[in-house]
Amino acid sequence: MRYSLFNVVVNGLTNQRFATPAWRDAAPKPAYDVVIVGGGGHGLATAYYLAKNFGVRNVAVLEKGWIGSGNSGRNTTIFRSNYLLPGNEPFYEWSMKLWEGLEQELNYNVMASQRGIVNLIHSDAQRDAYARRGNAMLLAGADAELLDREQVRALAPFLDFDNARFPIKGGLAQPRAGTARHDAVVWGYARGADRRGVDIVQNCEVVGFLRGAGGGVVGVETTRGTIRAKKVALAVAGSTSRLAGKLGLRLPIESFVLQAFVSEAIKPLIPGVITFGAGHFYISQSDKGDLVFGGDLDGYNSYAQRGNLPTVEDVLEGGVSLMPLLGRLRLLRQWAGLCDMTMDGSPIFEAGLLPGLYLNAGWNYGGFKATPASGWCFAHMIARDEPHPLAAAMRLDRFRSGRLIDEKGVGAQPNLH
Repeated sequence: MRYSLFNVVVNGLTNQRFATPAWRDAAPKPAYDVVIVGGGGHGLATAYYLAKNFGVRNVAVLEKGWIGSGNSGRNTTIFRSNYLLPGNEPFYEWSMKLWEGLEQELNYNVMASQRGIVNLIHSDAQRDAYARRGNAMLLAGADAELLDREQVRALAPFLDFDNARFPIKGGLAQPRAGTARHDAVVWGYARGADRRGVDIVQNCEVVGFLRGAGGGVVGVETTRGTIRAKKVALAVAGSTSRLAGKLGLRLPIESFVLQAFVSEAIKPLIPGVITFGAGHFYISQSDKGDLVFGGDLDGYNSYAQRGNLPTVEDVLEGGVSLMPLLGRLRLLRQWAGLCDMTMDGSPIFEAGLLPGLYLNAGWNYGGFKATPASGWCFAHMIARDEPHPLAAAMRLDRFRSGRLIDEKGVGAQPNLH
């Protein structure tokens, strides 16, 4: 039978066999054992592992928009575990291991591609620093390889190796790092959580909290009514301060906009992820051929999901310094995510600020890559009321005790305070 274009379109819009929802669009119940505020990757992964690892299934994930409308769909899709400090590196290496088995775990194609990452070296001092970082990675069970100039040239001959200000002298590679489709990660966790009985409630914004005896949190007020809960967990990224403020909590977090960019598609060029060691710029190539890149934060606090033009110029300056061919390409689009930046550049897992309240926040630049391990460790904290060993150093009291996990410059920018 021959079909006209009209018939194909009509069939695609009306035939439900080709449009089966991946998860239920649940209506909120009056009460749950656990309410997770935030339907991004971290919230959905937490719900999935609560159900899978601990059998806690009477759970609701509340999202003020639609699933994936926040930072989960507004990042540059990179996962890696090339951190330095013991408070971070084992956590991100566990996340890497979860990434490596995620498609089999969820039975869902998240388009994970372990194409590797190279952090470029531009000075002798930087080589020493990266050698130290690589050794720390190896000690934590991760993979790392220090490359010389010619090894980098073999991987990426299109870079400007003889730039007068920023000559390329080598790089630190992590071959197991890579990229994944950010939307698919969220969809996979949403489907997995839904199939284990979790209610995923969209278009349900939390506007207040229910308080019990002793000031504890016993539920939430939403745009779809009151929902009571034995435990309330916040996983709302850049909106953390606003929601915590409704509880009278002031957290060491500032919210900034982080932009990302996509060029027109070109033939395969970039073998993995490449980062500029003399400026904040990182770039990879999508399966469609687009170049995906980003850089520094916008220079002011904001709750917007858009960016400003000076930052566009700054990011492109760094990119053209690294690879001049970028100047020949057209920029197709940009978007922005809302980052919750801590002062030391590392995240916060906390229970007990108020009875019944659990906090997952402060992911800085590292939210997407942390998604599997964040859900794993946050589910452990909620179910057992104690920190997971991999996240024990990420408690909020480190800012009081001075045990910071300072990854050197990845936190909120000091000149903005």
